[in-house]
Amino acid sequence: MESLSKDQIKELLPHREPMLLIDELHDIKKLKSATAVLHVRKDSFFVQGHFPGQPVMPGVLIVESFGQAAAALTAHGLDKSTYENKLVFLMSVEKARFRNPVIPDCKLELKIEAIRSHGRVWKYQGEAFVEGKKMADAQWSATIVDRK
Repeated sequence: MESLSKDQIKELLPHREPMLLIDELHDIKKLKSATAVLHVRKDSFFVQGHFPGQPVMPGVLIVESFGQAAAALTAHGLDKSTYENKLVFLMSVEKARFRNPVIPDCKLELKIEAIRSHGRVWKYQGEAFVEGKKMADAQWSATIVDRK
């Protein structure tokens, strides 16, 4: 199966540090599914203030990671001429559940799947794991828009 490094992901997404929240994408099934990896570190930008003395990755950033993984999966799968000068924007988040706190110094694995697409609108679902333990899951929709 295909894999993408962080540098290859940067070619597909406009996100940059500190807001690029996926380090790699692997097990890619074109326009269907993939697994993204984020190494949550003690020096991640959110650790100092969320929460001092007991750092936890904010749930909203887990959802953002899901969205970035889905955008990379979609951008990678589309024909380059189709995706040229386009961006993927999050439209809605449904059924987001946070089951366990994500503590720094872990490898967060995001298993994502494209459920369906209709034109420029895509629907996805995903589950986040640390060492095989489910941390979160969600469904979300995104749209492909023209870059200004």
